[in-house]
Amino acid sequence: MSVVRVAFTQARWTGDKESMIRLHEDWMREAASAGAGVIGFQELFYGPYFGITQDTAYYDYAETVPGPTTERFAALAAELGMVVVLPIYEEDQPGVLYNTAVVIDADGTVLGRYRKHHIPHLPKFWEKFYFRPGNLGYPVFDTAVGKIGVNICYDRHFPEGWRVLALNGAEIVFNPNATKPGLSNRLWEVEQPAAAIANGMFIIANNRVGLEDNEYGDEAVDFYGSSYAVGPDGEFVGEIGSSSQDQLILRDLDLDQVREVRERWQFFRDRRPEAYGPVVAP
Repeated sequence: MSVVRVAFTQARWTGDKESMIRLHEDWMREAASAGAGVIGFQELFYGPYFGITQDTAYYDYAETVPGPTTERFAALAAELGMVVVLPIYEEDQPGVLYNTAVVIDADGTVLGRYRKHHIPHLPKFWEKFYFRPGNLGYPVFDTAVGKIGVNICYDRHFPEGWRVLALNGAEIVFNPNATKPGLSNRLWEVEQPAAAIANGMFIIANNRVGLEDNEYGDEAVDFYGSSYAVGPDGEFVGEIGSSSQDQLILRDLDLDQVREVRERWQFFRDRRPEAYGPVVAP
């Protein structure tokens, strides 16, 4: 049995970047003490969810990779011997900005990054104002705990990305989110379990939590947390997280289950890519 203890977080916006970073550093130490080998943070973890408005002031949250936050967590990863999935606002160059997750191995090596492909643009999710669409494909990173991929928030609505991650060898896909009530509650319940079943892999779906009225007042979104892990059989691993509270969640994933489920349901043997042309037609 190949069991990996996974940690993932959901947090309210504290009101400043440094306290958010310190909170997640403390959680990372706590997770390491509890035996976790990998931790994943929520979408744009060190800031507010600034898609609520269209304001150039929030460009100041963007950082290069490598950059101060990446380097800070790379050092902590090496100290603790822990893999980190680190969602940040990335500046590739001035005016070229991405919604990115950096993957850092347990020795502190920055293995690479995933840039969010699908960028929504609708009331209170004005993301095209802040981000270019991702251009690095769907990489899978061979880490100390297994093969890890990333799909960020709105990406989860597009089944093609999950399949590419699976075909690229992902055993665990981290799916950091900023998802609000009313818009996607039912989708939150079914999409990731369905993707896990269709692709025979584990998915870690974590969401921001709490009302960010300390940043946006009456315009604030009340994110509903409810973070969870789901296995390749579509079953939740442990309980679903709180809908209202900050939380560090720990779950044990048996990676041998990936092989067991794929051998039971031979979706990869029986798929017919030559018949799917219309799926990718422009």
